[in-house]
Amino acid sequence: MSELLVLDDLGKDYDTDAGPVQVLKHLSLSIEEGEFVAIMGPSGSGKSTLMNILGCLDVPTSGRYLLGGRDTGSLGDLDLAKVRSEVIGFVFQGFNLLPRASLVANVALPLVYQRVGHGIRNERAAAMLQRVGLDKWLNSLPPRISGGQQQRVAIARALVTEPRLILADEPTGNIDTRTGREIMQLFQTINRDSGITLVLVTHDRNVAGYASRLIYLLDGRIHYDGPVDQFREENIT
Repeated sequence: MSELLVLDDLGKDYDTDAGPVQVLKHLSLSIEEGEFVAIMGPSGSGKSTLMNILGCLDVPTSGRYLLGGRDTGSLGDLDLAKVRSEVIGFVFQGFNLLPRASLVANVALPLVYQRVGHGIRNERAAAMLQRVGLDKWLNSLPPRISGGQQQRVAIARALVTEPRLILADEPTGNIDTRTGREIMQLFQTINRDSGITLVLVTHDRNVAGYASRLIYLLDGRIHYDGPVDQFREENIT
């Protein structure tokens, strides 16, 4: 496998009235094509900031972030937008669906930005909804289906552009435990069958257990990076 994501001595600072605050400090790691990685850590550890950088929604203050061999720090706004559109699929805790648009229209939305024709994008969106088990509800509206089904729609939307990377931010945070297990099993199937690289942020050790690798952040630094089953939170200092 080849490296898809590489962080090289990456840091992120934010300016405050009290002066600059270091949120991420000297992060170096690589994630290979096809890996399934979970990122954990307490509130304020830098998880969300790291995900924003991985998703090209923010840029590091220092160091480098390479995505598919390209230094994202050298890309302008238009190129970063293109990377987000073509390379990355996003799954959010809050689903972020358009409530008055059908499920197929919601899933097809990223293809609108890629200027894919109406018929082709609806065909691809319907195929993705079938893949996540929602082909019977193509014309339903998001408020008319369950939270778990809405998250499946969000996953289908992330998949419809055939991305190399899916970033999921607390994807089970707004659904019940049983449905959360189903969503995580779906992620495992997507990762196994499609070889798409998956990186998710979670506070839940059980959710992280579906991944094959765990990165644990504390105070903006990596304190553990290895197999999930060997991680012991009590050993983190």
